[in-house]
Amino acid sequence: MSAAPLGDAAEWDAYVAAHPGATPFHSRTWCEAITRATGHRCHIVTARDAAGTLTGLLPLHHVRSPLFGQALVGSGFAVGGGILADDPAIAATLAGGAADIAKSLGVPSVELRGGPLPEGTGWASEEGVYAGFARDLAADEEAELLAIPRKQRAEVRKALVSDLRVTTGRDSAERRDHYRVYAESVRNLGTPVFPRALFDAILDAFGDDADILTVRDGRRPIASVLSLHWRGTVMPYWGGGTFDARRLRANELMYFALMRHARERGGTRFDFGRSKVGTGPFAYKKNWGFEPEPLVYARWLAPGEQPRDTNPNSAKYRLQVDLWKKLPLWAANRIGPLIARGLG
Repeated sequence: MSAAPLGDAAEWDAYVAAHPGATPFHSRTWCEAITRATGHRCHIVTARDAAGTLTGLLPLHHVRSPLFGQALVGSGFAVGGGILADDPAIAATLAGGAADIAKSLGVPSVELRGGPLPEGTGWASEEGVYAGFARDLAADEEAELLAIPRKQRAEVRKALVSDLRVTTGRDSAERRDHYRVYAESVRNLGTPVFPRALFDAILDAFGDDADILTVRDGRRPIASVLSLHWRGTVMPYWGGGTFDARRLRANELMYFALMRHARERGGTRFDFGRSKVGTGPFAYKKNWGFEPEPLVYARWLAPGEQPRDTNPNSAKYRLQVDLWKKLPLWAANRIGPLIARGLG
């Protein structure tokens, strides 16, 4: 086991490319982009066999925040990642290595958002908070409509015959409009927006494997989503809408148009991402006919330490969330990135 430098680029890339369980959040592309955008250093724990061949890896971002504390997170700003290994024994070795690095850095916790669940001293599993939603894409547009439950299908059909239009791309205008919409959306939810540099870094790093789809009322952007494309799966990742989006059914058009866009790219699967159990987004994804799959995460804590609390639904943050919703958008956009970069 070792902590490998980021310079082992070709070997890292090859291992992720060959491993069937790899996600974009295991990739060097993701890890380096997060570091570049946020300053959170990426440590990669590796395992090798007797011949020196890479047999497992675990990328960890050292996320530090004066508000939320610090943790090694696999991976930062991701909904997946965690241990990637050839077998359970190697996975256990990587888990031990992650805890050792945390101890050496004086970091109180390690948070893994996917992969094998480690066992042993300090490790615990956390379930019942999040669920993931994914299913295969249908063969064509009409079949896609029929895969949506009746009530939601009616809303999508209304959106399809509206005057709204859809654009896709990666240029500066699409990026500007996406950030404008996303920032307003998360302010309305009472949470701080991520820095725009984060979105730019991911788009720049992933190239054609990341793009933006925006729904417009005339020229005005009202819903927008930044998506990753990974091994035939489209992953709408950072998306949102303005106050008018719901009234105009812009979100319905956005996600259905993204399914079409993915099929046109040769995609075969739609990963709607994770949502907190019992929330509006959780119910919304079920309304589209996606079945929730419980997500189980793992956390290591140093003796006597408490886990970070970064959940905006926590009672601890209720007052802050209510106040944040009332901030002028310009103020939320100026302050938010300073806070959000510490959520990781």
